[in-house]
Amino acid sequence: MSFISSVGLGIGEDSYAVGANACQEALNGLVRSAGAPVDSADLCIVFSSVTYDQEKMLKGVRSVSKDALVVGCSTAGEITTEGPMKKHSVVVMMIKSDKIKFYAGVGEDIAAGPRLAGKKAADEVKKQTGEKLNAFMMLPDVLVGNGADIVRGVLDSLGEHFPVVGGAAGDDFQFKKTYQYLNDKVYSGAVVGLGLVGNFKMGIGVKHGWIPIGIPKKVTKSAGSVLHELDNKPAISIYDDYFGDAAKELRTETLAKLAITYPLGIRTAGSEEMLIRDPVTVDEHGSITCAAEIPEGSEVQLMIGSREEAIKVAKEAAQGAMQQLNGAEPRAVIIFNCIARNKLFGERSGEEIDAIQQAIGDNVPLIGFYTYGEQAPIGGEVMNINKCNPAFHNETVVICVLGE
Repeated sequence: MSFISSVGLGIGEDSYAVGANACQEALNGLVRSAGAPVDSADLCIVFSSVTYDQEKMLKGVRSVSKDALVVGCSTAGEITTEGPMKKHSVVVMMIKSDKIKFYAGVGEDIAAGPRLAGKKAADEVKKQTGEKLNAFMMLPDVLVGNGADIVRGVLDSLGEHFPVVGGAAGDDFQFKKTYQYLNDKVYSGAVVGLGLVGNFKMGIGVKHGWIPIGIPKKVTKSAGSVLHELDNKPAISIYDDYFGDAAKELRTETLAKLAITYPLGIRTAGSEEMLIRDPVTVDEHGSITCAAEIPEGSEVQLMIGSREEAIKVAKEAAQGAMQQLNGAEPRAVIIFNCIARNKLFGERSGEEIDAIQQAIGDNVPLIGFYTYGEQAPIGGEVMNINKCNPAFHNETVVICVLGE
């Protein structure tokens, strides 16, 4: 078999041992799939809880991964073929293929320039390839800079319609500090990029399932990720009008709690679904800071989420990704799933992953994490380099399926 993958899980107290155990389990799975000894993989993807000492955890992974290229990040929850993890963990996917080559790069200091950092990560990958790049996966830190600008920087390097997929690192819903990994080094405030070159198929499913409610409002004043006015009134009025007196609590409590089920949506060309923006905080003037920008002149609506609709669209996204494989066999699944969806589902979060596996197959190795934002084409278009329009998403499930 020219393309095999396997997933490993590590749980426990010792950061080094947890990393090593997760990687060893993944390596053992490769041996079983190959039916022969396997010394190392070509690629090792690592997603970890911030509960663990990040350097020690990565050293544990590297003690087993040997010569494999290692990329990854910290999370707000880990996902494997068995579903969402109930405890803090480290999860590892190993891939070995004689048809795909993997290259990685990093863009540091997002706080000083998000767009430049995105471009640098992609430029580093391009320099190494020497041949046509087929796809790009990104793992950015969006706590220190505008996530949409990081995506723009990647596209500055690769082209505005290049297939890009990824998820923003998390820190167990603390919103303090996230981490990114490349080989032996742990970064923070950076974006790690992974380039894929070779003869393989890729499908990307993108859906959220949130439904617009109320009357659309025009953005009459905004600056970057700060939404100042809607219809010439303070931005918070969109919540005041809908929730009445209950909205007053939003000025003293974090708006992010309400955004889990009532985010904002923007209409975008080429997509049936609206692009979601998570409100994070509101100031004394009623201005709302969002997870990414909402441009002046755009129309915004309040959105409402339901578990049933979210499960339905997750399956649809997976089906869309499978259609893009054009009959190729799925060999690996990587999921970037917003933390807001995990909070919406609560104890039922496994139902969403089950729905995805119904479409793809529950025996296909699967890894993923709960993110602080997702990167993928708008509308989940079929992967055509001349048509896809990558963007920064919120509250969305992004499903990347690799096949041959």
